[in-house]
Amino acid sequence: MIQPDELMALVVDAADDKKAMNLITLNLRGVSLISDYFVICHGNSEIQVQAIATEIKKRAEENGARVRGLEGMDTARWVLVDLGDVVAHVFHRDDREYYNIERLWSDAKVVERV
Repeated sequence: MIQPDELMALVVDAADDKKAMNLITLNLRGVSLISDYFVICHGNSEIQVQAIATEIKKRAEENGARVRGLEGMDTARWVLVDLGDVVAHVFHRDDREYYNIERLWSDAKVVERV
């Protein structure tokens, strides 16, 4: 079984490979019971948003993670990929600022990329 830290790194790499913009990871441990990490990013078009979410799902499954939910692919404005310990939020550029979930979870620590 893949560990939460490994799964988070895999999600970040998958999003990065599809040229996700403004990629931020929030460590929710001690802040929320929802999951350990939120990975938040955006794409510049519906097609890019779908490509990022599809790549995250594909890599997670290839590495033995179970995709608990995938929502928003039809409109590709805000796609949520629920992997349990890690939840990826892939926004369309125009919607990311509007929802501003980083502000909602401002108590969480930002994970620095290595």
